[in-house]
This record gives sequence, structure tokens and C-alpha cells, in this order.
Amino acid sequence: MGITNSQYDAVMRVYEKRRIDNHHVEEARRTEAYEAIPELAQLDRAVASLSVETVRKSLAQDQSRETAAFAASLHERMVEAAGGMEPGQRRRALLAAHSFPEDYLDPVYTCPDCKDTGRIGSKHCHCFEKELIALFYTQSGLSQILREENFDTFDPECYRTDLIDEKTGKSSRQIMTAALQTCRRFADEYGSEDRKRYLMLTGPTGLGKTFLTHCIAKELIDKGRSVIYYSAGELFDLLAKDRFGRAQEDSEEYGQEMLSGCDLLIIDDLGTELMNSFVGTAFFQLLNARIASGKGIVLSTNLSPLEIGRVYSDRISSRIMEHFILIRVFGEDIRVRKRIRKH
Repeated sequence: MGITNSQYDAVMRVYEKRRIDNHHVEEARRTEAYEAIPELAQLDRAVASLSVETVRKSLAQDQSRETAAFAASLHERMVEAAGGMEPGQRRRALLAAHSFPEDYLDPVYTCPDCKDTGRIGSKHCHCFEKELIALFYTQSGLSQILREENFDTFDPECYRTDLIDEKTGKSSRQIMTAALQTCRRFADEYGSEDRKRYLMLTGPTGLGKTFLTHCIAKELIDKGRSVIYYSAGELFDLLAKDRFGRAQEDSEEYGQEMLSGCDLLIIDDLGTELMNSFVGTAFFQLLNARIASGKGIVLSTNLSPLEIGRVYSDRISSRIMEHFILIRVFGEDIRVRKRIRKH
């Protein structure tokens, strides 16, 4: 699981807020119970006073026998203050007698397993993993759309069986069904040994390339992988601001940390950005850096690998041909077919 320092800090702020909110709940409950049960307030004050006095005496320089005896008799004194019962038992009995739940004044935790710390021993709690996944959804920028576009909602029947690709002799539906299977396998095996972490979807617009990148994103995020999605224009604008100093310092640092630290970077609509020498260099450096660190990339583009070489450079095309799984989509714009089927 790839997690940056800023992501970890963001999750820990969730836990900090959770503890503060639960503390407010505890205080409100205590106020309510004390108003309804004055004897309960007296009991807690007496127990607290005895505890403080014991600590005060133990910290005194003069460790007299009197102090030691006072500390040894603390439990007896507390039982006496509680009317002959254990203070906890007396507290629960008073609450029950006044129609409160017996555990009404117990500490409040959103997650009782880790007591809202995010850790159980040396490991992260299961609730930490859930918070991290929620953060990944938010930071991916795809939180809403992934509910609608995922492997469960991709429908190969939107593609024609009578539209045949001359290069392969296969129908549009066959090609897109195979593309779906390849994307699913890529997501299922992502991070495994000897499995490629780089994939490019290429072909005309309107055939579901972006939809398939969304499918991969949801699958990985649900497994606790950090996924960042950019359109090509947004990405290279971010890199340009970083390079030429037009961004806020914090946003620059955050953006670069996310680009280098996320498990999977998705670049959509590659080739639609304003092309210049900076874009070509930045793209090559980004490819090299993520391939060298084993961090995955998914590209979608209307360009063929040959056209990528002409638009960017042969060395970029070479990197893609060497490292990427290539998926060519084929068919007609399914947005029109979906509208027809819908109506």
C-alpha cells in the first residue's frame, strides 16, 4: 500500500477529530447524568478526591508510613465512599435506577477495537484501512463517478456484433469484451510479482476507454491502493506550474508528493493537451521516474503508439512499447447507442 506523509497526516486528523467529538459526547452525558442523579456526582467527586490525594502524597518528598498506609487503604476508602460497593458497580446501579444505560458514562469510542487510535499493537486497525480508502476515493477525484462506472456496470452488449475489425476479423463486442477482461486481470493482479503495472488504452473517442480506467481505479482503491487521476491537460498544467513557479508552495509539494507516491497514476486523454517541448520532456521524465520506482501508470489516448512517437518522441514510444500492456479499442461511439437504448 502506497501512502504518503500527507495522506497519513490526513487520516490521523480524522482520528483526532473523532476523539474530540467523542469527548464532547462524554461531557454532555456526564452533565446530564449529574443533573438527574446528584448522588452520582458526589460519588465521582469523592473518588476523584481520594485519587488526587493519594497521588499528591506519593509525590511528596517525605515518604512516611502514613503516606504508604493512605495509599494502601485507597481501595477501602473508595468502597466506603461508594456505600460499601465497588465505585464502578455503584455508578452503574445508580444509572440503572434512574433509567440510564449502565454504560452511559463509559468512554465513547467510534472504534472500540483501537479506541480511536488507528492502531492495535504494532498494526493498523481495520478502521484505519477504511479511512484510508475513503481518503483515496476523495483524492482520486473520482468518488462520485466510480459509483456509476465500474466493472459491474460495464456492459459489452453496448457494442455491435456486426461491426467487424478488418485487422483482427473480430467484432466490436468481441474486442471490447477482451479489453474488459484484460483490464480486470490487470486490476486483479496489480502488485503481484512479475506482473506489468503499466497499461495503455488506445483508440477513437467514445468507445469506453475512460470508463475502463475508472473500472481499474475503483478496483484498486477498494483494495487499499492509492490512485490519482488526471486528464493530460490538468497534469501537464500542474507540472508546468511546479517547473515555472506559478503554484503555491504547499500545493506544489503536495502535487509532486502525490505524483511520485501514489500506487497508480491514471492519465486520461493523452494527446489532447497543448503540446510543446516542456510537455514532451516532462512526460518522459514522469514515465522514467514511475517505471524506475515500480509505480503503475494507466494511459488512455486517441493516439496509436506510432502517433505517440511522432507527437512526443521515439524514446517515449519505445518506453511504452517495452513496458506497457497495449489495448486497442474498436467500434462506434457507444454514447449514441446508449441514448437510443435508453429511450
